[in-house]
Amino acid sequence: MKAIIPVAGAGTKLRPHTYTQPKALIPLAGKTILSIIVDQLHDAGVTDFIFIVGYLGDKIQDYVKAKYPHHNNYFVYQNERNGTGYAIDLTKQIVNRDEELIIVLGDTIAEYNVREVLDAPHSMLGVKKVDDPRNFGVAEVDDEHNITRVVEKPAIPKSNLALVGIYKIKETSILFSCIKKIIEQGEKTNEEFTLTDALECMIQQGAKFKYFKVQNWFDCGRKETLLESNATMLKKFGGTIFGQEKFENTIIIPPVSIGEGCDIKNSVIGPNVSIGEHTVLNYTIIKESIVGSFSKLYDVVLDESLIGSDTGIKGETRSLNIGDDTDIDLG
Repeated sequence: MKAIIPVAGAGTKLRPHTYTQPKALIPLAGKTILSIIVDQLHDAGVTDFIFIVGYLGDKIQDYVKAKYPHHNNYFVYQNERNGTGYAIDLTKQIVNRDEELIIVLGDTIAEYNVREVLDAPHSMLGVKKVDDPRNFGVAEVDDEHNITRVVEKPAIPKSNLALVGIYKIKETSILFSCIKKIIEQGEKTNEEFTLTDALECMIQQGAKFKYFKVQNWFDCGRKETLLESNATMLKKFGGTIFGQEKFENTIIIPPVSIGEGCDIKNSVIGPNVSIGEHTVLNYTIIKESIVGSFSKLYDVVLDESLIGSDTGIKGETRSLNIGDDTDIDLG
């Protein structure tokens, strides 16, 4: 079995961070979005990964090669933004005929029994009940957990079961045949060749799909929801703190996650804070925030802030959304 993880999106809703850092590499509860996804699959026995990269793809490739050198890693470049169906089609030369796949979108973090899904004798789609399903792919189901239809962003949804972005595919030859069909016939939804439309084509051709409900689904698409997800994950799983005994005159209010090599003095950290490695903080109060690696913060008060890597801030403020490689003096 191979895992396909599309991470070619530009992450426009998280700018300015995604101008210089792929969304998948933004820190979250002591890890990155991408490492959380890969670690889940690795723990269930998956070692073959296909990463669909595009914008800042070299950073994804360098990160994966450094962190997961023992995996069989493949990288496919998506130069045109034509939708998830088009992106998956780029992997067809790597996937063996009728080899089972698990596809996890690169900003999808969810809690579910990965091993149980991989071992299922049929195709499986992850779903979650939502209040307004019009912005999602939607699954229509019967009483036996069969999926009878999937629709991408329906104007009038007939179900509130949203597709969360986790797809276990058994009949991969039918999948690629359906993707080829919708591309050749120009069947776009919202100007894109969607994976949802390819799955509906599979259902119409007789492929059997069951659904599974994810326990939690963490939204990593916008600053506000990313901070909420960071807080939720820290509360649920706790945080890892490296070198706390060296933090001079500093108060830590759990849960927090602090990376290796940080130099922290005269500060109050927490709750719900993630700090990347080799970051320097002095006379800083920070809560409900994410700070990237190799940053330097002096004499600042931060609340509900998202700070990129290699950033320098000096002065006093309350809430910031700052990208990488930035220097700010608020004095």
